[in-house]
Amino acid sequence: GIPWYLATGITIYNTALLQQAGIKSPPATYAELAQVAKQVKEKTGKYAVFASFVPEDSAQVLESFVQMGVKLVDDQGKAAFNTPEAKAAFQYWVDLYKNGLLPKEALTQGHQRAIELYQAGEIAILDSGVQFLDAIAKNAPAIAKVSATSPQVTGKTGKRNVAVMNLFIPRDTNLPDAAVKFALFVTNDDNQLTFAKAAKVLPSTVKALQDNYFKTLPGNATPMDKARVVSANQLKQASVLIPAMKDRNLLQKAIYENLQAAMLGEKTVDQAVTDAATEWDSRS
Repeated sequence: GIPWYLATGITIYNTALLQQAGIKSPPATYAELAQVAKQVKEKTGKYAVFASFVPEDSAQVLESFVQMGVKLVDDQGKAAFNTPEAKAAFQYWVDLYKNGLLPKEALTQGHQRAIELYQAGEIAILDSGVQFLDAIAKNAPAIAKVSATSPQVTGKTGKRNVAVMNLFIPRDTNLPDAAVKFALFVTNDDNQLTFAKAAKVLPSTVKALQDNYFKTLPGNATPMDKARVVSANQLKQASVLIPAMKDRNLLQKAIYENLQAAMLGEKTVDQAVTDAATEWDSRS
């Protein structure tokens, strides 16, 4: 495949809610997020964040494990997460839930619910893509006015996630040379830059990323302008946190279902981690 364009998640936050809770700046780490969640709940009665634990939905929680220093699988594809780091990551989300700092519907609803709650002013922080700023401005102009952006929340590794979109050429094409030429045309510096500006994404070539459009704010910078620069700047720490692998959906299912069991008090964290690893390794 030939890399085409990139997208990194950013933190979109409600400045009014954070100010109401006495918080001066958005959280940069998961440790800070836990403290912010406690403070927002105590001072406003609302939630700081919504993370989905639905196995078929967002991989955000799974990515948080990697950011916290968890290795998910080894070189043979076996579970590598029956470790103290993974147990700490499980415990982190269990504590947030049991302490009433995550909405109960986090166990049953997906990332779309996070967007809805943010637009309703019911959560203070949304981990999402730059493009969602347009939707917020359209659907919830009052919330958009008090929204600002910052880099993705991360863990002790400092890693941030990036999604990479590629162009692939089918093996059975009758026009392989023309296909390669077209793919290289679409992904050249100039065309990537033009496309990135139109689609509100990031180019994957170094030269296109050096354009001032991704580095410098105009004098009358809009929230979208600021988000674009935030998104581009964090590419230095970004990588594909969960590389493509066979049965990735089953890995997420094993971890999320056992994490849910721990959050509901049906299993201890130790048992949940062990069961998730066993389930992954025994898949057919």
